[in-house]
Amino acid sequence: MSASLYDTLGVSENASSDEIKKAYRRLARKYHPDINKEKGAEEKFKEINAAYEILKDDTKRQQYDQHGDSMFGGQNFHDFASSQGSADLDEILRNIFGGGMGGRSGFGGFSGGFSSGGFGGGGFNQAPNLDVEARITVPFNVAILGGKHSISYGGQDFDIKIPAGIKDGEKMRLKGKGKSYQGQKGDLFLQVSVAQSPEYKRDGDDLTREIDIPLKTALFGGKVSVSTPYKEVTLKVKENTKNGQKFRVKGYGVENRKTHTKGDLYLKANIVLPDVNSLDEDLKETMKEKLPER
Repeated sequence: MSASLYDTLGVSENASSDEIKKAYRRLARKYHPDINKEKGAEEKFKEINAAYEILKDDTKRQQYDQHGDSMFGGQNFHDFASSQGSADLDEILRNIFGGGMGGRSGFGGFSGGFSSGGFGGGGFNQAPNLDVEARITVPFNVAILGGKHSISYGGQDFDIKIPAGIKDGEKMRLKGKGKSYQGQKGDLFLQVSVAQSPEYKRDGDDLTREIDIPLKTALFGGKVSVSTPYKEVTLKVKENTKNGQKFRVKGYGVENRKTHTKGDLYLKANIVLPDVNSLDEDLKETMKEKLPER
């Protein structure tokens, strides 16, 4: 079970209260915004404070030791804190763990507030905001084709349906999967990150990938089999195909979720040269004699 709160303070999961306090004080001095003016220092300082407020409290620490990073939607604590944007991190953690979070103000108390539609709670007479945000990473093929994706959140594992063609940075809303309060349930908003593919590059609704073409096929023409996200296709290669030349396979790109039409797949030729030592000696001599210099 991942326990990134301990990583935030640079201590082991078996660290004593004194060790946690010493680590916090050392890091707080290092990243305090009055001292450290580097980019990201302020956010790092807030994360350090938040981690300490949880781990110094025996009850909250026990909760975290039991559930680990599933309390943050399966993300590590840094990604969870970063995904909240300008939301009040203190308020979010208070809703997750219950009780106060130190009651400090300024940089040490995670101030900043978040107006309507965000996470920040209002006054005592205002119902708490039960909506929660989290970030997930979806495999490239699932983002292209759609399908089920398993996530862990709030100590629960469940499958969600990913629509075909979803883009990096889009958000999904899961009704009733947020926090609970007096019989009411909020929603879970997922910000989707699409994992990179070792084969394909995506540009809008179009896909591009490189394919190997033997030298003989490139010179004299022929056919090559090519895998696509949907099925294997046979590509007709014309003679005198050049390295880097692109072939267009219409309708084999990504489905546009608004128009329900698919983009195109572009195949970039990579001409594969044979090992000259594997060639017939007569052929080698003929090539040396007949091949043009340019």
